[in-house]
Amino acid sequence: MALSVTAYTGTQLVSTTKWSLTTATAGPDIDTNIGVYEAYLDVSAVAFGDEFLFEIWEKARAADTQRVTYSATIKDAQTDAIFKSPAMLLGAGWDMTVIKVAGTDRTITWSVRKVS
Repeated sequence: MALSVTAYTGTQLVSTTKWSLTTATAGPDIDTNIGVYEAYLDVSAVAFGDEFLFEIWEKARAADTQRVTYSATIKDAQTDAIFKSPAMLLGAGWDMTVIKVAGTDRTITWSVRKVS
C-alpha cells in the first residue's frame, strides 16, 4: 500500500467560483484515478461571518452523471484550523471543490492525500 501526501496540493483565494482541488481551476472537474482520498484544508483565515462549502463529487459508474456525495459547511472562525474530509474510495469520475457562500474571500491552502 502506498501513501501519497501530495496527490494534489494548492493555494487559492476562494470566492464565489466553485474551485476544484484536483485541477486548481473552476470546477468540478473529473478525475478517474482510483484510490482512497481525503482532503485537508487550512481554514485558519476563515472569520466570523464567513461561510464556505466543501463538496466531494463522484459518479456511480463511469458513464453516469457526476453528483455530490459529501458536503460540509465551514462557517465562522474555526477552533480547529485544519478541516479534514472523510476518506472515500473514489475513481469513477470524482472531484473535491470549495466555494465561498458568504462573507469575505479567503486564501485556503489544501492537500488531497491518497492511499492506493
